[in-house]
Amino acid sequence: MKQRLVRERLDTRSVPRLKPQPSSNRLTLLDAIADPKLFKPFFKSPASWLAWRAFIAAAFGLPMSAEELAIYRACTGRKDAPTQQMRELVLVIGRRGGKSRILALIAVWLACFHDYRQFLDEGELGVVQVLAADKEQARVILRYVKGFIKKVPMLARMIERDTNLGLELSNSISIEITTSSYRAVRGRTVVAALCDEIAFWQSDETSANPDSETVNAIKPGMATIPTSMLLLASSPYARRGILYNMHRQYHGKDDPRVLSWQAATDVMNPEIDPAFLAQAYEDDPVSAAAEYGAQFRSDVEAFIAREAVEAVTSDERERPYMPEFKYHAFADAAGGSGSDSFTLAIGHVEKGTSVLDVIREAKPPFSPKTIVEQYSALLKSYGISKVQGDRYAGDWPREQFLEHRIAYEPSAKPKSAIYGEFLPLMMSKKCDLLDHQRLINQLCGLERRTARSGKDSIDHAPNGHDDVANAVAGVLTSMGVRKYRYVADLSWVGGPIDTEKLEQSRSAQMLSNILALRGIR
Repeated sequence: MKQRLVRERLDTRSVPRLKPQPSSNRLTLLDAIADPKLFKPFFKSPASWLAWRAFIAAAFGLPMSAEELAIYRACTGRKDAPTQQMRELVLVIGRRGGKSRILALIAVWLACFHDYRQFLDEGELGVVQVLAADKEQARVILRYVKGFIKKVPMLARMIERDTNLGLELSNSISIEITTSSYRAVRGRTVVAALCDEIAFWQSDETSANPDSETVNAIKPGMATIPTSMLLLASSPYARRGILYNMHRQYHGKDDPRVLSWQAATDVMNPEIDPAFLAQAYEDDPVSAAAEYGAQFRSDVEAFIAREAVEAVTSDERERPYMPEFKYHAFADAAGGSGSDSFTLAIGHVEKGTSVLDVIREAKPPFSPKTIVEQYSALLKSYGISKVQGDRYAGDWPREQFLEHRIAYEPSAKPKSAIYGEFLPLMMSKKCDLLDHQRLINQLCGLERRTARSGKDSIDHAPNGHDDVANAVAGVLTSMGVRKYRYVADLSWVGGPIDTEKLEQSRSAQMLSNILALRGIR
């Protein structure tokens, strides 16, 4: 339905012809795309790039044909075409729509065809930054960048230094790839920043919001370049983050500096196989609407607010063994060669509160046998002879721990159920966490997803991790602390609810969470 509506909106028969624009001798990016000595060989089917021509015209304030104007109106919700270059662009594009190649083209255009030396100090380099969730993703655009420059002789002569991380050009400009870290982007004079797949940026290390914090760290570096450009591009995901917030703020608004462009895959890339798209929509309509229809997902939402996590976080990093308490442990095992960490959490109950005492994390690569040996010694120092763990790892953790006389008991609850029990424990302030940045970021990065059956599941976001969060939630929910005085056992998950007692609840937020958690598998 969405695709049909877009096609109807792109009908150009009723669009009036634009008035001829005054001619200019200055080369434009659209001219460069049409020039056989520049970029024309890279765009061998001009008709299939029509929507991208409309986008480029809008981004740089160039004249549009009637057909391009129709596409512009359909993809932006705006009526009048821009007459000047945009400073910030939000690109919400379906997968396989061609955005990586266009981002690379714009990076080359801004780096090679503009003179920024009047804004740079002697010996200073201006930077075109290409950012992605990791350097492997950023290298996709870098390969396009190098292809554009090296295969055009007049541009190839500008290369002074070629590395795995970018190019340094003779006009005091470098094109560099970097990861989505607010620390890595500081200290540069930025002439352009291109943020690829920004809806999927995740970080356990530095921030629960790496997208907004990274962009905020970039902008001061652009302040001294009057023609600098910021592009935020991605296929959409959840209704949060800087991509969604800027799209919501600027889409359909006639802002002279910021443009939001949203288009399905087949609008930007009409050569994609229609049968492939039809099958994707048949298999999973919700996922396909995001992946190829460029619609933000309504079935994904944040599970825990950062404020709620911080409210139960102490300033302690670790708590020592105290003989008057009985300690419990939960492990999230991993094999050591992938991307997952092997984590362990230890806790105890004190005055009706689940207290977190220890967090351990072994990041890959590591030897599982060595880590089990280290964890076993730690468990024994807290008087623990049994550890619960995730079932995902199979039988090998049980065998490895048994060698050190530690019983390994697979958890009877799936991960979603563990997180489901952890939420009311936290909301009722019946737990006490440690000051551990990765734990806080992983908890804040958890998502609740609603399946087609109506059931909810809770897990980390794409490109994210929850190894530390899983071990902590596992141990804190395994110690028998009651979540609410007015709810017996686990009736808040799916059993009958005493409405009179709910009305007496001191926290409307608790009630909201109880109702939202019905049906968790």
